[in-house]
Amino acid sequence: MTLTASLRSLLATLLLLTPVVPASAVVLEGTGIATIRGGDMDTAREEAHKAALRDVALQYDARIRSEDTVEEGRITNSRLTVASSARARNVRVIDERQVGNALRITLKAEVSEDAGNCHVGEAASLKKRVAVTGFTVQHPDQTRHGRLDDAGEVLPQMIQARLQAQGNLQVLKAATTQLYPDVTNAPTARQFDNRLTNVTQVARELGAQFVVAGVIRDIGVEAPEAWGSSVLHKIGRSLSPSSRDRRFIADLMIFDGFSGSPVYQKRYDTSGQWNAGVGESVGFGSIGFLNTGYGEAVGGLVDQMRDDIQNALSCQPFMTRITRVDGTRVTMESGATSGLRPGDTLALYRSSTHFDSLGATPELKDADIEVTLDSVFPEYANGLIPQYGALENIQRGDIAIIW
Repeated sequence: MTLTASLRSLLATLLLLTPVVPASAVVLEGTGIATIRGGDMDTAREEAHKAALRDVALQYDARIRSEDTVEEGRITNSRLTVASSARARNVRVIDERQVGNALRITLKAEVSEDAGNCHVGEAASLKKRVAVTGFTVQHPDQTRHGRLDDAGEVLPQMIQARLQAQGNLQVLKAATTQLYPDVTNAPTARQFDNRLTNVTQVARELGAQFVVAGVIRDIGVEAPEAWGSSVLHKIGRSLSPSSRDRRFIADLMIFDGFSGSPVYQKRYDTSGQWNAGVGESVGFGSIGFLNTGYGEAVGGLVDQMRDDIQNALSCQPFMTRITRVDGTRVTMESGATSGLRPGDTLALYRSSTHFDSLGATPELKDADIEVTLDSVFPEYANGLIPQYGALENIQRGDIAIIW
């Protein structure tokens, strides 16, 4: 199913800039094959070379992780992730031969562990579209202290503002959209047709590559009696002062908008003194809120959420949907605001769903064809492919990717 896409996504780039070979470096051989189109040997040679490097990376250090979600004895979700952390230098082509309309290259390289977090080549300079949706508050009654009933909308707005300030993601505001009306089972929820929450539909409507969602699990005060206004409560506080600390626990999830699969999930937990006077706090994220010890602690946690989102998405390729195919001309829904420029090339993948599993994750299949952009506008771009799209079965809804 998505194994090909995962391999291409996570094994696409090897850096060739290491000045000294580490002691742990090994020499490996890799083979890559590419189709020769229209007699263009240079392009075929480049594609085969990249494929051979990916082969070397997988041989050196591949980690394959399979995750299955089982409910009531049935597998409701299955994910397969393949990753590698390899760095190559002294790459030498030892064999190149043409077999029919294919070019086959075999190379040798000194390979060692990549000390960096990840590298995704050209995708690192592009702005991926991220929609930050509203957070569901699991216990709405906890928001009455300080009038924090707007926490589910303001928290994602705070995350949006911090991500926009960094400037390396294209942030789409969707704080009024909530993915989880039923928060008990989040991040997965059953729909009436026995499917998992349809993140892909939300992503398609918003034009997003990734969707950020979350649940505020706990926003309550440690000792509710510390806030009572009755004479009995006041006498009790004078005899035994109650804690005025307040808790904040939230789950944050990032989903791939094309498959609906989760790519990141983490629980955040903090607390602080809720020392706002009567009428000083007029909502989550307000000046009065941020001036409390609790507000400062939550603000620091939001900064951590921002950093974690950026780190999680920095290792992902840039992906965009195809909106129109007319002969050899292809239009996609991302443009200059995402960093695309005329002359950029994107690999095309066919997206398909089988009739016997309409609710399953769409399959991505490498079309073995690239589109070269010739006109780029702020929100969309046009490019050309070597043959008519109908002949290559390229159509609306397919995916274009830069590694």
